[in-house]
Amino acid sequence: MTKLFDIACNFTSERFDSDLDDVISNAIKNNVDKFLVVSAELDDTKKIQEIKKKYSKNCFITLGVHPHHAKTFNDKSSMIMDTYIKDINPNSIGETGLDFFRNISSYDEQMYAFNEQIKLAIKFNKPLFLHQRESHKDFIKVLKNYIADLPPCVVHCFTGTQDELDAYLELDFFIGLTGWICDERRNKDLRSSIKNIPLDKLMIETDCPYLIPRNLKTKNNRNEPKHLPHIANEISLLMNVPLDEIISRTYNNSIKFFS
Repeated sequence: MTKLFDIACNFTSERFDSDLDDVISNAIKNNVDKFLVVSAELDDTKKIQEIKKKYSKNCFITLGVHPHHAKTFNDKSSMIMDTYIKDINPNSIGETGLDFFRNISSYDEQMYAFNEQIKLAIKFNKPLFLHQRESHKDFIKVLKNYIADLPPCVVHCFTGTQDELDAYLELDFFIGLTGWICDERRNKDLRSSIKNIPLDKLMIETDCPYLIPRNLKTKNNRNEPKHLPHIANEISLLMNVPLDEIISRTYNNSIKFFS
C-alpha cells in the first residue's frame, strides 16, 4: 500500500512530550510515514527544529503564528520570522489565518499577523498553510488582495460549506480534510460536499492531538497520526473513490506541495 502523509501534526503540544517517539513509530507501522509538524507560535520553532533533526526523512515543517496567538505578533515578529525563514528554510508558512469563533486574539491583531505572514510567504515563495474558522468573508478578502502573487495555498482542516469550498477551489487552493468528517451527526453538509473536491486538490490530516474521529472503534483522549488510514477510508467511502487512489493522490499532492 502507498504510504500516507499527515499534513497537520501538532507535535509541539505538551500532550506528545512523553512519548513522541512511540507516536511516530506507531504511525509508521500504520503506513503513515510523512508528517507536517505545525507551528502555532514562534516559540515553537526550537522544538520543531529538534523534531525535524531527529526525523529528517519523515518530517516537513511550518513556521508561523496561529490566529489564536496573533496578539503576540508585532513588527519585531516579522523580522524574527524573516531571519528564521532564511536560516531554517521551512516547507511552508503557517499556521496562519483568521479565527473569529473564539476571538482569543482581537480582529486587528489577527488581521495584522495574517497580512504580515502572507507577505513573508510571497517574499520567500513559500506555500501557505491556512486556518479559517467563522471568518470566511474576511479571510477570502485578505487573500484576494494578494492574488496575483500568492504562492500555493492549502486551507487545512476544512469544515465549511459548499459555497466556501467553491470559493477556495476557484482560487486554486488545496483542501485538507480531517477526522471531523467522521461525525455523521453534525456534518451532513460537509460529508456531502467533499465529493466535489478534485482529487488533485485534496490532502488529508489528523490535526493531532485534536479532532479524534468519532467513529473510531477504540480511542483514547488524544488523536494520533496512526488514525490517518481510518480518515482516508471514510473519505474513500464518501467520495466513492477507491481507497488506494485516495491515498496515492493525497500523498503525491502533499509531497509536491510541501517540497
